[in-house]
Amino acid sequence: MPTYDYECQACHHTFEEFQSITAKPIRKCPKCGRLKVKRLLGTGAGVIFKGSGFYSTDYRGGSYQSDAKKDKPAESCPKADSSPACQSCPNAKKD
Repeated sequence: MPTYDYECQACHHTFEEFQSITAKPIRKCPKCGRLKVKRLLGTGAGVIFKGSGFYSTDYRGGSYQSDAKKDKPAESCPKADSSPACQSCPNAKKD
């Protein structure tokens, strides 16, 4: 639920109210009691992810993930030798 900023047009009292998005805006000032309260336009807040399980790569596209795999350092291959099948492998033993 968002926090909304309000200001009374009569007494200029400003306050915040934690309300549901579907709730109607407040009209009555808690300080002077007049029905002159207006909701102020705010910049809003960024999305805050709390808890474990949120990573910067969670919402990236498939091309990013495939490029990231290419950039990973090659793991050593236990079968890397000088056989013809291993010639294109970066881990192949060079003579």
